Amino acid sequence: MATTARPQNPVLRRTITADSAPSSSASSAAVSPNDSPTQSPSATSLSSLGSVDEVDGKNARGTLLDTYGNEFEIPDYTIKQIRDAIPAHCFERSGARGLGYVARDVASLAATFYIFHNYVTPETIPSTAARAALWAGYTVVQGLFGTGLWVLAHECGHQSFSPSKTLNDTVGWFCHSALLVPYFSWKISHGKHHKATGHMERDMVFVPKTREEYGSRIGKLAHELHELTEETPIATAIHLVTQQIGGWPLYLLSNVTGHNYHERQAEGKGMGKKNGFGNGVNHFKPSSPLYEKKDEHLILLSDLGLAITLSILFFVGKNFGWTNLLVWYVLPYLWVNHWLVAITFLQHTDPTLPHYDAHAWTYTRGAAATIDREFGFIGRTLLHGIIETHVLHHYVSTIPFYNADEASEAIKPVMGKHYRADTEGGSIGFLRALWRSARMCQWVEPSEGAQGEGKGVFFFRNRNGLGTAPEKISAPVAKTTAGMGAKMEIGAESDNE
Repeated sequence: MATTARPQNPVLRRTITADSAPSSSASSAAVSPNDSPTQSPSATSLSSLGSVDEVDGKNARGTLLDTYGNEFEIPDYTIKQIRDAIPAHCFERSGARGLGYVARDVASLAATFYIFHNYVTPETIPSTAARAALWAGYTVVQGLFGTGLWVLAHECGHQSFSPSKTLNDTVGWFCHSALLVPYFSWKISHGKHHKATGHMERDMVFVPKTREEYGSRIGKLAHELHELTEETPIATAIHLVTQQIGGWPLYLLSNVTGHNYHERQAEGKGMGKKNGFGNGVNHFKPSSPLYEKKDEHLILLSDLGLAITLSILFFVGKNFGWTNLLVWYVLPYLWVNHWLVAITFLQHTDPTLPHYDAHAWTYTRGAAATIDREFGFIGRTLLHGIIETHVLHHYVSTIPFYNADEASEAIKPVMGKHYRADTEGGSIGFLRALWRSARMCQWVEPSEGAQGEGKGVFFFRNRNGLGTAPEKISAPVAKTTAGMGAKMEIGAESDNE
């Protein structure tokens, strides 16, 4: 199935690379051109890292294939090249401008509540069905405004909100606490995510399942996965709904999707601790191995913010009714969680994106393992561009969102074919990508033709028969040891035996 380049919408101002499109060589690919970004050529020719010849380096890594079947090349530029390409004024931050955006989002939340509380009533709208539909719409709208406020607190956590750390952390603490987010706890773990993006053993947010882990989850052995080629839409839908509703609370409470190598914590706080409920790894306990001892007081300050918000919510529920609280706050809160998970999932999960083991990972490579998308007016205005400029954000997170478009354009010639964006279809395309990634990106494994360092580069594979097929692994076979008391040993199947 060949693909052809389609005209790029100039309003989107995004160059989509050839690496983002499905290859005609992808085995069993059930992906149409409409499911994938369009293509455009690399904007520059880049020098290789170190003194190793580029061609020799590629040959030494073997053939690396992403999920679409496109051949992948490891990024070959430096972080200095990225920073030097960005105009100096893009780094300028304005506290007054940041506070203006906070005021806008808070005013939007307050005005929406005022309008609905005063005008969507039995007196003005007698129809119960009509009122229910309007209040359902209220929860969606408030969820979007709340997500926008969440993004501004995210700016505070990266110190891109203003030049003042005190102002940043104060605004961030108030905004995130109001949304039941432990600000400093999140800020610290999120900063570690940025320092190890795409690292299979150190990333703090989206560490994909390995082949063995995925097989264990569905009750299969690793060698059995390549034999599963039947689409499972119901299972995919259930997993996606569970992820969208519970993913964010589960992450805070049990570090789900984060790395699970806590015994490596330098101060010894992670010994005997694993991800999961009741295992001591969460965003609320100062003793959690996610944090160093010097930051434990900040975890308590985060917990204080949550306690204040929960007390206010309890007061509202007790005095104005729990059903009102459900509609006014809880359902919009769940919408915020949905958008947060959808945004971060799609920033780090795509059939074109790699992950790296400890030997192949570098900061520059990991930061490129992200993708920009497009969510139209909602993304660029209500959500402050967090969806559209995420690649830049992973290279230089202190650039404020209102300068991120210009900075993104500046780094694309440096990144060339390594810059990835999926802007096809705008807002509808963003939602469609959620389903596509859930179907195609179920676990990661090295490419079948990988060699040397290439074996440390992992790509998404799936059980649905979509895109590049998983590597065929021989089943373990039982071997006997001769002699008295002979026992069974499990070994890999071999044609030589």
